[in-house]
This record gives sequence, C-alpha cells and structure tokens, in this order.
Amino acid sequence: MVEKGQVEALSNDSYLQLKQIIHERRSVRSFTDQPVDKELIRELIDCARYAPSDTNSQTWEFIAIVGRDKIQAIEALTWEQLHGRAAAAEAEGLSREARLLVKSFGPYATAFADAPVLLVCLATPYTSKFREKIFDPIALAPDDVWREEGIKSSCLATQNLMLAAHALGLATCPMTGPVLLAEHQLKAYLDIEESRQVNMVIALGYPSTQPGKLPRKEVDEILRFVD
Repeated sequence: MVEKGQVEALSNDSYLQLKQIIHERRSVRSFTDQPVDKELIRELIDCARYAPSDTNSQTWEFIAIVGRDKIQAIEALTWEQLHGRAAAAEAEGLSREARLLVKSFGPYATAFADAPVLLVCLATPYTSKFREKIFDPIALAPDDVWREEGIKSSCLATQNLMLAAHALGLATCPMTGPVLLAEHQLKAYLDIEESRQVNMVIALGYPSTQPGKLPRKEVDEILRFVD
C-alpha cells in the first residue's frame, strides 16, 4: 500500500513537469533552418555538467559544430567510410547486407545532416584519487575498463543535455553511426586528442516535425523487486 505522503509526491508540480519533459522528448531527424544561439548551447552544457559521475570524475567534453560546411564534411566522411564497408562486404559475397548498409543504415547514420548544430560528445579518461592511490597499484582493472567508466559518465551528461534541450523547445537526436563508421576520421578532422573517445554525436536544432510516441516496455517487464 502506498503511503499518503508518497501519493502526494506523485502529484507535485515539479515532478509532473519533469515527467512530462521525459515522456515527451523525441529523437528528431528533421530541423528548421533557424540557428541555435550559442548562449543556449552554453546553457545546455551547463545542465549536462551537473550529471553524476564516477567519483565526480566528470569525464565529459563537448564540441559544438555550428558551421554548415563542417557538418556537411562530417556527413561526407561518414558516407565515405560506409561505402568502403559496403564494398568490403560485397567483396566477401555479402551483397544483400552491403545494400542494406547503404540504403537502410546510411540515411539513419547521417540524419544529422540538416541540423544547424552537431554536438560531438567526448569521454575523457577516468582519473580519480581512488584510481591513483588504490585501483592502479593493485591492478584492479585493465585500462579498457577505465575507458568504459568514462563513457558511462559521459552518457549521463548527454541525457541531461537532451532533456534540457526539449524543455527549451529544441530537438535532439543522439547517434552513434558516425562513431561506428568513422571515429578515427572524425577525430582527425576535429583535431581531437587521442586520449578522448567519441561517445556519440547529437543533432541539435528546432524541430520541423514532431515524431509520434514509440511503444515502451511495461514497468513490470523491466523491474524486479528483491525483498
């Protein structure tokens, strides 16, 4: 039985507003030509940086690309790598998969092309006093585990960013296609340090369409209580 105070909390205005923002956020792939003010982008990053992180390591950095020519160049290098992968698959006799890669995944992976802003979300190396003084001396985990720790915290920051964008009337779409296909080329093009990982890219702008609500798994499908 839910206690009275807990029921009242569910009708709290702040909670209801937050839940509405969470439920109404969509991944948008079609944007207007309206530019996004740089101060709004700074505001989104301000929200992102208040995400929790492992031992407050804050393993995130962001690059905001606001030049159309550079966004189109990233689209082009993504397509270049995709066609290369398709050609390799074709050479191995995987013709159907090669066609699907180009026709189905290609437009999906480059759906950022008409966004006025492309945010490149980076994960920085995980460092902390615990790692320096305890974890590394006892070889608690290999380096790839610490790289993964950086990605985890970076993902938390990107969710803050996308929810804040929706609350401001902006739209976002997180994508890993350019990372899967062309991370090395993207890092070279943007002069990103080798120690940084590209977590994802996020298309950002004012929506020209509003996608419908997609089905979600029911709570009881994804939750198990242990007494």
